[in-house]
Amino acid sequence: MKKLHPKQEALLKLLEKNVDDPMTIRELQQELQITSPSIVYHHLEQLEKKGYLKRNPFNPKDYQILSIPEKPIVYLNLYGLAQCGPKGSILDGNPIDRIPIASRLIKFPTCEAFLVEAKGNSMEPIIKAGDLIIVQKRQTAQNGETIVCVNNSEALIKKFYSLRDRQELRSENPSYPPFSPNDDFRIEGIVRGIISYS
Repeated sequence: MKKLHPKQEALLKLLEKNVDDPMTIRELQQELQITSPSIVYHHLEQLEKKGYLKRNPFNPKDYQILSIPEKPIVYLNLYGLAQCGPKGSILDGNPIDRIPIASRLIKFPTCEAFLVEAKGNSMEPIIKAGDLIIVQKRQTAQNGETIVCVNNSEALIKKFYSLRDRQELRSENPSYPPFSPNDDFRIEGIVRGIISYS
């Protein structure tokens, strides 16, 4: 475990205490008697680099404190988008590889992360065949989120919509029409990142 600066220890305790009602940067600055907001940002970045904190880069109030600091490099299971058995999950089988990833690139606990390799062109231009997709394990999704799912015993990457009378799966590529999921439909996770080699 990397040693923390006293201000970082105090900041971590303050974040933990207020996790249900997160404080603003200004409030953190005042509470810790720090002279500048940029110093608060610096200590937040250090807590993240040292593996104690995960932050949403788009929402400073959205963060998770990790009781066990994550290692700088983690190995994520890579699964293929292949046929699954009846009521099966792509996560039931053995991963085809384990890929090293810098944990700071994953903005949620890495224990919830896995990778899939995209195939086909249905999600182009956003996701191309061969891209590695960072996925957060989830069984539910919000409208418009891109998901990894099982449908008709096949693993897919699609955009998810829950309409008034049905659910719908959509592709990014307009050549592929939307469709309703089958009875075996299950969400495996939410797409959180794309590693593209093209």
